[in-house]
This record gives sequence, C-alpha cells and structure tokens, in this order.
Amino acid sequence: MCAMPVRKEASLPLSRYDKETLKFFYETMVKIRDFELTVEKYFFDGEIPGFVHLYMGEEAVAAGVMANLRKTDYIQSTHRGHGHTIAKGAELKPMMAELFGKATGSCKGKGGSMHIADFSVGMLGANGVVGGGFTMATGAALAQKMQKTDGVSVAFFGDGASNRGTFHEAANMAAVWNLPVIFLCENNQWASTTPYRTTTSVDDIAVRAGGYGMPGVIVDGNDVFAVYEAAKDLVERARRGEGPSILECKTYRIKGHFVGDPEMYRTKQEVQKVLDDTDPIPRFEQKVLKARAMTKKELEAIRKQVETEIEEALEYARTSPEPEESALFEGLYV
Repeated sequence: MCAMPVRKEASLPLSRYDKETLKFFYETMVKIRDFELTVEKYFFDGEIPGFVHLYMGEEAVAAGVMANLRKTDYIQSTHRGHGHTIAKGAELKPMMAELFGKATGSCKGKGGSMHIADFSVGMLGANGVVGGGFTMATGAALAQKMQKTDGVSVAFFGDGASNRGTFHEAANMAAVWNLPVIFLCENNQWASTTPYRTTTSVDDIAVRAGGYGMPGVIVDGNDVFAVYEAAKDLVERARRGEGPSILECKTYRIKGHFVGDPEMYRTKQEVQKVLDDTDPIPRFEQKVLKARAMTKKELEAIRKQVETEIEEALEYARTSPEPEESALFEGLYV
C-alpha cells in the first residue's frame, strides 16, 4: 500500500532563521509583486506585446523553494514564469527588456513572457504549453545523475497540468530511474478559467505521488516558511540520491489567467478575501515584526531598494533598441 502524502507546517522558530534568509524571502516576494504590477501597467498601456500571465499571489512558493537551490540547480517553469525567474536570481533589466521585446532581452526579445529563460542561473525556460516542462526537467535531472553531480531539478506546474499525460510519464520515469527531480505543484485553484474542484478527482495532487512510490508533501503555499522547510527536506533528499518527490503548495492566483482576463468565473469578493486573509507578503511582515526578527525600518529599506531596481529595469527596457530584422533567423538552432 502506498503511503498517503504528509501535510507539513512551518515548525522552526524564527530565531533559527539567519537575517540573510529572511531578507531573501522578503526581497524576493516584494520584487516579484512589484515587477508584476509594473508589467501589468505597461501591458495595458500597449508597450508590452503578446500575452502576459502574472504570478501575483504565489510569491511565497518561488521564494521558499529557490532559497534552497544553487545557481547550478535547474528549474523548469510554466507560462506563469516571471516569479520563478526572478527568485532563481535572474537580473531584472534583461528580464524586463525581454517582455518589451527588445534586443537586450534575456532571449534577445524573441521569447517574451511565456518563453523567458536564463540558463546562466539554471532557469531552463517558461513554457507556453501546459505540462510541457515535466519531461525537460526530468531530462535535466537525468543529466545531473549521469554527470554524478549532487544537483537537483525542479519542475513547477499548476493543478491543471497535473491532469496532462506528460506529468504521469515524467513521474514514472523519474521514479524508475531514481532521478533527483522535485515535481512542484503550485495549486492556485484555477486551471485557466476552470476551478480545480471540477477537473480533478482527488482533493490533493500530492496523493498521486503514492502511485509512483515517491513521497508526497502538502504545505500552505502562502506561508514562505512552510514552503522553505518542506522544500529543504526534499531538496536534501534528492541531493543524497534518494530520488524524486512531489511537493504540493496550496496557493491562490489573485489575478486573472492572463492580463485582461474578464474573470467571469469568480467574484471580486472571493479574490479580496484571499488578499485579506492569506496574502503571503503581509503574512510575512506580520510574523517577523511580531517575533522581532526584522524591523519596520529594515522592511521599508528593502521595499525602497526594490522600487529603485524596478524603475531602473523599466527605463532600461523602454530605452533599449528593437531587434534588427537581420536577427530574425539567428539562434534558432543552438
């Protein structure tokens, strides 16, 4: 009989966290939130082309997971990939330029929002195909095992993608070959415009881990401390050569499926209740201030620093040159 998934909560007292880790959590979450708000504004203003999918509300997942990863570890993202890219350590200027379609972008302006990547920090790419990243992350984990490193690979996916065949194929292969990959489900309750509860036969995605003989863990995805601690255990397990796992982070997508989504499928009251009750950034602020682990002055300093970085990235993107037509067919095969 396969074991049921484990539900974990944050258990370490804040005194066990060093100041740099706390700063990383807060700076990362605020940076993602402010970046996305800026992108939303300039998309509506018509300066950002294509489609844009925002990560707002899920910041604690990216921050908590990435605090456990090295630059040499790999992640594979979704079509909602800005937050993962920022948390993995990508620079904001080329990221912003990429979304503006500029030649100075991280993908020379050819990838845009849904295909943003930065191999220099192990971010293998966002993906416009739902469920398209599972096999790539599993392949990256296979490479890490063959190269005899202790690197790990993390495949981010949403609740909707868990119902795609690639999820099951990748999970089975990872289990059979005992690969160092973590399948990270950001269960944000919505598969595009369809509620999770109407498309999936189980209450928890992590239940499916048992079918492949791997551990499944469930955490509150809006609590950065819970995410960090659960991810730490699974990352260390993978580094020891103990194989794959599934980590399900229960979170919520506070913006529409895409920028401009009329959101006819849910009420404004539902979204506001989540913001009031479980928004990960105010939760972090309240917790560290209550424990006197950080001061209001420290939090404000981080916010001002992030604000400056976002402004500089925006200026860089808006003033960068458009790609030359002659570059259209460059870099297709690398």
